[in-house]
Amino acid sequence: MSGAALGLEIVFVFFLALFLLHRYGDFKKQHRLVIIATLLAWYLCFLIVFILPLDVSTTIYNRCKLAVNSSPAESNGSYITLAPSKQKCFKPWSYIPDGIMPIFWRVVYWTSQFLTWILLPFMQSYARSGGFSITGKIKTALIENAIYYGTYLLIFGAFLIYVAVNPNFNLQWNQLQTIGIAAANTWGLFLLVLLLGYGLVEIPRSHWNGAKRGYLLMKTYFKAAKLMTEKADAEENLEDIMEEVRKVSESIKYNHPLRKCVDTILKKCPTEYQERMGRNMDDYEDFDERQNSYPSEKSLAKLHKQVIYSVQRHRRTQVQWQILLEQAFYLEDVAKNESSATRQFVHTFHSQEPENKIIQYFYTPTVEWYWECLLRPWFYRVLAVVLAMFSVIVVWSECTFFSTKPVLSLFAVFIQLAEKTYNYIYIEMACFLTIFFLSICVYSTVFRIRVFNYYYLASHHQTDAYSLLFSGMLFCRLTPPLCLNFLGLTHMDATISHKNTQPTAYTSIMGSMRVLSFIADGFYIYYPMLVVILCIATYFSLGTRCLNLLGFQQFMGDSEMTSDLIDEGKELIRREKRKRQRQEEGENRRREWKERYGNRDNSTRSRAVHTDQKESSFSETNANRPLSKYTRSNGRTERDRIELLQDAEPLDFNADSINDDPLESDSGR
Repeated sequence: MSGAALGLEIVFVFFLALFLLHRYGDFKKQHRLVIIATLLAWYLCFLIVFILPLDVSTTIYNRCKLAVNSSPAESNGSYITLAPSKQKCFKPWSYIPDGIMPIFWRVVYWTSQFLTWILLPFMQSYARSGGFSITGKIKTALIENAIYYGTYLLIFGAFLIYVAVNPNFNLQWNQLQTIGIAAANTWGLFLLVLLLGYGLVEIPRSHWNGAKRGYLLMKTYFKAAKLMTEKADAEENLEDIMEEVRKVSESIKYNHPLRKCVDTILKKCPTEYQERMGRNMDDYEDFDERQNSYPSEKSLAKLHKQVIYSVQRHRRTQVQWQILLEQAFYLEDVAKNESSATRQFVHTFHSQEPENKIIQYFYTPTVEWYWECLLRPWFYRVLAVVLAMFSVIVVWSECTFFSTKPVLSLFAVFIQLAEKTYNYIYIEMACFLTIFFLSICVYSTVFRIRVFNYYYLASHHQTDAYSLLFSGMLFCRLTPPLCLNFLGLTHMDATISHKNTQPTAYTSIMGSMRVLSFIADGFYIYYPMLVVILCIATYFSLGTRCLNLLGFQQFMGDSEMTSDLIDEGKELIRREKRKRQRQEEGENRRREWKERYGNRDNSTRSRAVHTDQKESSFSETNANRPLSKYTRSNGRTERDRIELLQDAEPLDFNADSINDDPLESDSGR
């Protein structure tokens, strides 16, 4: 089993990152480089979280070997004997051989840092650029990132000058590397505490509110009102942009040098707008540079960027509106079925997507009723209580993890108790649950936050390239300080435990933080205590109230504006529900008409075909009969035709005028 656990987790984490990226990104429409870069960033961050417990168990086993193999005289030297007596150390099932973990952490860490500080910011600017060629996009990305990169180079250059001038400092390359790592971790820890303080309160509260059907339905109505406003705004913005595109397309003709740029813009427009512009365009009219003023390539690049943004936003609001309608209809069905005496879950509308037969076989209407109306609320309440207990433990440990005598951090107590008995399964499970809960609190906040339309992770393949790359940057910057904070909570970091023990392979890559004592002994220890203030602020919804006062509508039960938006959303949902009911009724009537009169129409049609065949066969037989029987009658008919021709008056072609209109002639009928 040596190294097998590492390989299994590497494969599992890859498919986990691929699944999440497929849920938020669009593999068919987005650029492959964007997908690969985002997948690599997410994969490396998730991999650090999953592999770190294996590093902890391997480190504890190595400490045990050193304690057992060392003599009493050696035990007072470089390593402290942790075992109370010399006993045999059992190798953990997930043991990783020596030399693998340092190389693994070095590759993972520096790759993630290269992504977050260099590659992903450049790709963000490249993805948002409206250039029409690769060279133009690269040029725009370099210009936009010049200030970004220049700021860091200026700070780093000033620091190097200060070190070179000051004779008290004699820094080497390893120490400079440690200082760079400490600066990156300090920035990440600053953001980590903000996100962690929000997630520790909001995640248990959201699950507790998830058990309240009325609360969820009211919040869905509120979201519907806000989303309808955003949807209308997106449609209006798209109309304005398409009008500008139409004017540009009509002014720049087929033989203009910038016509290729216009065609590139037209390809990004929706299909109905492309057809409309194609009908109104005359490609055979030449352009005249002297009479007309044409837009420049720079203005076309700006228009191209606006088209990409407006089309993406319009498509996202349309998809989100349909998803929100399905959620609202389902919550209304749950509210109706709670009082059902038959205990059979009845849907108002049938699902538009085909259901899986296996799920449909097991998840019957009776099972669905018991789960949705009876079991699910209690399950959410129990889960919320468990998550709240974890949050309390995390807050307590964040405030007391610097205390080593006595050990007050509960996570450190759990790990040290398991370390005495060398129960590696318990150690790995405790470490995994701890860091997994911390990462859920942080990463879920990254998925929830929205910075206007600048950054927004939307599910169902509606996230743009810029937001995907930005999320990858955040993950790469948050994961290293998150892991260091976890090692500090469990006292596996020598900087916190103040013990001269063998460090984990992860902390050995980070280097000794003693180079910057004010960060190691000050910021890293006391700044995480601010999580208490952030948790209190989140519990009382201070941020939501501030945004509501600034004019950003937020869901608050005691707000008059929230009540108005709930009523508006309820009316919108009711209107959409009536529309869908009329559509389904029309489809049902057409289906019943086909089922009732379809066979009758087919029989009538076959009867008519049979009659036509009989008539054609009858005429053919009459044509084949002898003509001697009808010779007299045919002669009489011929004589009558001759008499009619003799009685007809001849036309006078010598008349002065001929009137073609019979209604204006003197002798009418």
